[in-house]
Amino acid sequence: MRISAKAEYAARAVLYLSACYPRLATISEIADCHHIPLKYLEQILLMLKKAGIVESRRGVYGGYTLGRPPQQISVAEVIRAIDRRFSRSGCLEPALPASYVCPQRDACGLRQLWLRVQQTVEHLLEETTFAELCAQHPLEDLQHQTPAGTGK
Repeated sequence: MRISAKAEYAARAVLYLSACYPRLATISEIADCHHIPLKYLEQILLMLKKAGIVESRRGVYGGYTLGRPPQQISVAEVIRAIDRRFSRSGCLEPALPASYVCPQRDACGLRQLWLRVQQTVEHLLEETTFAELCAQHPLEDLQHQTPAGTGK
């Protein structure tokens, strides 16, 4: 299973908003915490807003918050809001062009294993809520993260 960078950033933004919930957070606050380019985050938050996952408020005291409590938002829902569906390996994807499909697709002994792995991952993402993730990583932990490789 592959998750796009955009879906990863969306999950990080929703995790931050979950940790702040119900407080509003500014877009720059989220971007700074998770090292997400501001313009990119604007696009992501717009997609999440269209999906009903986040809400925005305008004005001096405006910002973003979740559209509903974090225990009602699954990681799978956020990924689908951005990527539309889960990406699969070549032997599982029915709509790939023939040049991308494994020639042993129907006879390979691994196909069933990859299918079970895919189903298990999807189930885990469906069952995992942002409230559960926040219980494991409080807001203070999120605010002290540094970009990978900087050592700061």
